[in-house]
Amino acid sequence: MNSHDLDLLELETQQRLDDGVFPLIVNGEHLGVNDNEGESDAAADAAHASARVAARVASWVEPRRAELDRLLSRHGAVLFRGFPLATVEDFDAFILAFDYPNFRYRDSLSNAVRVNRTERVFTANEAPPDVEIYMHHEMAQTPVYPSRLFFFCELPADEAGATPVCRSDLLWQRIKDELPEFAAAAEARGLLYTNVMPDSDDAGSGQGRSWRSTFFADTRGEAEARMKTLGYSWEWMPDGSLRATTPTLPAVRTLDDGRQVFFNQLIAGFRGWKDARNDPSKAITFGDAAPLDRDAVHRLCDIADELTFDIPWRQGDVVLVDNYLVMHGRRPYRGKRKVLASLVAA
Repeated sequence: MNSHDLDLLELETQQRLDDGVFPLIVNGEHLGVNDNEGESDAAADAAHASARVAARVASWVEPRRAELDRLLSRHGAVLFRGFPLATVEDFDAFILAFDYPNFRYRDSLSNAVRVNRTERVFTANEAPPDVEIYMHHEMAQTPVYPSRLFFFCELPADEAGATPVCRSDLLWQRIKDELPEFAAAAEARGLLYTNVMPDSDDAGSGQGRSWRSTFFADTRGEAEARMKTLGYSWEWMPDGSLRATTPTLPAVRTLDDGRQVFFNQLIAGFRGWKDARNDPSKAITFGDAAPLDRDAVHRLCDIADELTFDIPWRQGDVVLVDNYLVMHGRRPYRGKRKVLASLVAA
């Protein structure tokens, strides 16, 4: 299989880069599940309809896995549009067809509150709709992170609510060109992240996951044992919350093909880690605990904005993201919005 076997779509706003478009968009409208079936999905029971969708998407994905992986590594994000996906079960079947290893959310150290819908699928973020989730590589503020991410639009927002994506290799090149001193310091010294976690989940914050859930612990002793294994330092607060600081983590990652990427959560932390417990000005330092150059960080945030593409969700859309190459976020929105996610282990 090669990309000539794929039915590709174009959007007027799609980015056209030296190495191809961003994101790549694949059309699946020809995969309708009613062809020559003898009965419509409306007449079939839900289990039968779901099984038919699973079989159809599996028969399309499986012979194209290697080519889709190659295209994902090149483009960084692939939007699947027009595929016969309507339910969480359909999305789960689509993920399963790729045969990727599952990364369970409960095994992560993410800050966000999320709710599982299946073993593989969970809500993308439970933060209120007026809260913006700024650009980041998923879980790059922790020592444990996924290699890829799936997003599924179960229901688009009434207004706004796009998922912005940004190529971090292009961002890193711009940072090196425009902010060479900051780039050299970030690459050499890495970053430290500090987050204050509540005693119980706070769904009103984008950083509201409790220390109990984060470290899968019932007691302080269990949480401390996990943090010690991970190389964290910590301080218990009078209200029962936990201030935890990571070990020094790299700010820059070199991919298998030699490209370097700005792989971290600096933009998200600097712009958005603000709630009743957290102050974004204190959330991230260089790996030696020295403060960041705020002017440089403001500028790199602006550069990321210049390089960002907003994915305009339609119901049934799936986006596959290379987490090593592409940052993502969430725009504020109005009305109901249901975007689900799934993680792929490294």
